[in-house]
Amino acid sequence: MDHDVNGRLLDRPAIEPPESFVAQANVSDPDVRAAFEREWPDCWAQAGRLLDWERPYDETLAGGAAEPPFEWFAGGRLNASHNCVDRHVDERKNQVAVQWEGRLGETRTYTYLDLYREVNEFAAALRSLGVAAGDVVTLYMPMIPELPVAMLACARLGAVHNVVFAGFSAEALANRMGRAESRFLVTCDGYYRRGAATNQKNKADNARIGLDHEVEATVVVSRLGDETHLGDRQYGYVDLLAAHEGDRVDPVARRAADPLFLIYTSGTTGAPKAVTHTTGGYLAHVAWTARAVLDIKPEDTYWCSADIGWITGHSYVVYGPLALGTTTVLYEGTADHPERDRVWQIIERNAVDVFYTAPTAIRAFMKWGSEYPARNDLSSLRLLGTVGEPINPRVWEWYYTHIGGERCPVVDTWWQTETGAIMVSTLPGADAMKPGSAGMALPGIGARVVDGDGRPTPPGEPGYLVLDRPWPGMPTALATGEGWADSHPWRSADGWQYVAGDEATVDEDGYVTVLGRVDDVINVAGRRFSTMELESSIVEVAGVAEAAVIGGDDRSTGRAVYAYVSPERDCPGDDDLRARIEARVREAIGPMATPEAVVFTPELPKTRSGKIMRRLLEDIANDEPLGDTSALRNPEILGEIESVVREEPTDEE
Repeated sequence: MDHDVNGRLLDRPAIEPPESFVAQANVSDPDVRAAFEREWPDCWAQAGRLLDWERPYDETLAGGAAEPPFEWFAGGRLNASHNCVDRHVDERKNQVAVQWEGRLGETRTYTYLDLYREVNEFAAALRSLGVAAGDVVTLYMPMIPELPVAMLACARLGAVHNVVFAGFSAEALANRMGRAESRFLVTCDGYYRRGAATNQKNKADNARIGLDHEVEATVVVSRLGDETHLGDRQYGYVDLLAAHEGDRVDPVARRAADPLFLIYTSGTTGAPKAVTHTTGGYLAHVAWTARAVLDIKPEDTYWCSADIGWITGHSYVVYGPLALGTTTVLYEGTADHPERDRVWQIIERNAVDVFYTAPTAIRAFMKWGSEYPARNDLSSLRLLGTVGEPINPRVWEWYYTHIGGERCPVVDTWWQTETGAIMVSTLPGADAMKPGSAGMALPGIGARVVDGDGRPTPPGEPGYLVLDRPWPGMPTALATGEGWADSHPWRSADGWQYVAGDEATVDEDGYVTVLGRVDDVINVAGRRFSTMELESSIVEVAGVAEAAVIGGDDRSTGRAVYAYVSPERDCPGDDDLRARIEARVREAIGPMATPEAVVFTPELPKTRSGKIMRRLLEDIANDEPLGDTSALRNPEILGEIESVVREEPTDEE
């Protein structure tokens, strides 16, 4: 299929959502954006009404939109744990809140009453260990039910949780605990990765030794079932629950602007950044977007495949769906273990209604073959979503056809750790879909594409994606103008704005196509090529499953394109495929974009959230020391790629 330089399909008209979907959608009014514009910022009271407030707020937004400080839902007080658990118990105490699918095939089911009891008991246990409102509690666990329980128990006490991805090293854990000045840790004895046990407590103990401050208490969850040695000020999770069986903890009311949690960016383009999200604005924003964009209803079984260690897991595995009183699926395993239709088995077994995953996962599904989803009954699906990076049109089409049966709208969502919740997307009950484009700015969101001088770009011209008005889920640093926001380019001649760091285009209908990080633009002899532009042309070649391109050093042009390509199953990475890739790039983009080298690899280096770490590929291409690899889920692939690159012939040979 032909596609434009933005990767959007040219020969496919916009796709309208099915009438049957529109009829049941939570939001189907095509004029909703205009209504939000007329009523801004009070339009966000619609999000505020999705929550229970112990003290009603006085203003939706205090201070106006001109410059920080911004305070959303000023004067209001609430508790996130109450909003995600307590208020649902009367109406749906026997409804499933969390459905857990373990790595070894185990399952556990928590009703809302079960969740209420365990959250209360663990909150009582944490309180007995000295945890109080404002304390930072670090959570270092895999995708097991005790992780959301611990998050909600912290929120119940008014404590700030700091979830550190379980796959991170002891050094990375110590760094994040040290920066947060966290004196409480909840971890587990270990977990399984592809059937093999990993000793998590050993990493946690090493991190604790490396801290400059004392850890007052460590709680250890038993995941492996083996007897675990507990040292000084270390406590077993089950023992604590038993000691506090039946205890109830009154939710601590927090100001809307008080912190709910601390989280770190993935570090795909540099050092991880600490981001703090608020209680009221954040929770209102994720609840509203979970309802409007993901179309979640209380009676749904909903599955977001993200790890809770990342912002997507916080927002759309835990807080968004539980605030709406739905059933959220929690999966500990990987998509291809023990078999490559594991994901589709889970969807069939649980009759999942809404599935939200990353384009990198969909590319893997494509690579394995459509026969795997075809083995399972996916008719329960009503809506599909993508998150984490731009989705290539060919991948979009495969997802829409083979998973959604061309009956499920696809929402391609753009947002960041810093935004807290979805910012740009189609509303599946109101908007047409354009494969390759995320969609329009959501109602109430000010998103623009501008040039280097801050002027709006013409339709189709690439520029910088900026947010030019505050939003409820904004982090504390942007709301106050302090911390990392001090050095952030967030102010222009036109007033306050947040420069997201992504390059994008906008079309005549206002649909935004994200091209990738500004850091992911390659300048070859004065010509700028976006990574998505190049990768889209490569992935169109028959036999290519996925690709990543980076800029490498070149003696003649300064920079050159280097392509790392993962072939489809049973397709050899040979000179014929290399020649076809080079020809396609020349045809689609131009001779200057022809890759200097095409490196075939079975996998690309990715974070646990599915983002390709292009900066590591750039290090390899330039024969430089590798940067921080702690966020990688497959660090072993780097050695394989390095060995292939070193074997590639050079111009001098």
